[in-house]
Parts: sequence; structure tokens; C-alpha cells
Amino acid sequence: MKKIILLIVIILTLSGCSVVRIDTKNIDNILNVILTKDNKLFNQVGQGYKYYLPGGVTYIESDDLNDILYCNGTYYYLYVDAVSYYYKTVNNYVENNNLYYSKLLSTNDGYKYSGYLQINKVDDLFYIEFFYNYAKIEAVVSEEKLNDTILNASYILSTIKYNHNIVALMLEEDYFTNRTGKYNDYNTKGSSEKFQLEKESEIE
Repeated sequence: MKKIILLIVIILTLSGCSVVRIDTKNIDNILNVILTKDNKLFNQVGQGYKYYLPGGVTYIESDDLNDILYCNGTYYYLYVDAVSYYYKTVNNYVENNNLYYSKLLSTNDGYKYSGYLQINKVDDLFYIEFFYNYAKIEAVVSEEKLNDTILNASYILSTIKYNHNIVALMLEEDYFTNRTGKYNDYNTKGSSEKFQLEKESEIE
């Protein structure tokens, strides 16, 4: 028995396995742990991209590069910005200390500030705008669901992988020609209130 235990310890040591604890009560810890992982899992495929849906998150439907997801009473609205990915556009987000949470995020592709997490509290609800890896998730949640939503969104956004050839083909075929009004750079100014009015009824 001792030999078996010793063998297991040696295998774990040599394989370099390590356990990183995620403090789900701390948003900064969730971001630091999940976004720094090189997770290659995926179980959802779109046109020119794929990503991983954590357990409990359900795919509802797609509209071009927009996916609607659902988890525990909350809808996640995922937008994949293939154009920004192709041209490696760096967002111009500015942190706002007047919001509940506002933070610039680094990504693993060498672009120091190519993501952000913004949370705006309106009454008892929290409006989340999470942009990372050239994709964005928006959701409106209650306080008890806030950190779980950030955790799920972190997994989804950090695992998005693009098929460069397909994205290039979409651009060459003028796939986005008639979608310029729909697919443009994110403009976060003033969008929270509009989204709040549109989506609040779905939370209730």
C-alpha cells in the first residue's frame, strides 16, 4: 500500500500537476486564475470560432456571430467580434472608478489591454459587460448570481478559439458588408441603461 501511495506522489510530482484554488467570492481572483489558464477544451462550435460551455450553461440559439446562452435563470448574450480578431484591434476602454467594478484585462496573445470587465449596479441588479479574447458577454444578474456569472463568462471567453482561415474567408466574401450597423466596435458609453431597460423583464 505504501508503494502505491509513493508511486502516485512521484507521478504527480513529475507531471507538474498543481491545484489552484479559485475564490469564487472574489472577482479579481476568478479573473486571475481562469484567464491565465491555457484551456484547450471546447464543446460548442460556431462559424469561424469554438469555445467551452461550463457545466450548467446551456446553448439556446445563434444569430450570425451572436449566441444566446442560459444558466440558472440568467441569459448570457455572447457576441464574437471576428473582425477585431482578424485585425488584432486593441480596445480603447478606460477604467471608470464610479462603477461597481471596472478593470482593464491583459490577454495571452501579447496585447496588454485587449479586454475589460465592467459591472454597473442599477438598483438591485448588476449589468455585466465582459470583453475578452475579441468576444463579449453581457448579462443582467442579481447580487447572489454575480460571481458565478463572472466565473462562467471567464471560462467561455478565455476558451474561444478562432479558425483564422474561415474568418479570412468570411471577410473576403464580404460576409460583413450588410452588417456594418450590427458588427462594429463596442461603444460602452450609454449602453448599460439601454440594455437594462431591454433585459430587465427577462430577469424577472
